[in-house]
Amino acid sequence: MIRDSIQGRAWKFGSNVSTDSIAPGRLISLRANPPEYAKHVLEDARPDFVKGVKADDFIVADRNFGCGSSREIAPIIIKLAGVGAVLSKSFGRIFYRNAINNGMLLIECDTDRIEEGDELFVDVKNRVIKKVNDPEFEMPFVLSEKEVKIMNEGGLLNYIEKYNSLDI
Repeated sequence: MIRDSIQGRAWKFGSNVSTDSIAPGRLISLRANPPEYAKHVLEDARPDFVKGVKADDFIVADRNFGCGSSREIAPIIIKLAGVGAVLSKSFGRIFYRNAINNGMLLIECDTDRIEEGDELFVDVKNRVIKKVNDPEFEMPFVLSEKEVKIMNEGGLLNYIEKYNSLDI
């Protein structure tokens, strides 16, 4: 379930962060144990991330976050690592579907004005991103009601199980 608001620190990444970087291929045998795999999320792209990320922190990327293979485990371990949401100008399409289907909040937005370490407040209910220490910064974003409904149930399978329907 996604909350009405999330507050955390920004962790900046560049463009084209692949699912191979999110979920290191050399550890693919851990996919049967997602909590253990989550201890290695993004360690190839940024070794300090998994050691420093706190609950509700944000991954903030340039564009095409989650490109590459269709590893469904990638958004799952991001979520298990405690990340509140991933903000990016764009996402790999399969990653995007896998994330929504597993209840992970993704926000497509202009990330140029967000810096490493910024304390962000994401108002999901009103679809706006704010910087805690900058009252002038306010960035609206779009999130469909269908996505919110799926994420609020913890993912697509939970939604189908609860409502016995794909009618969203």
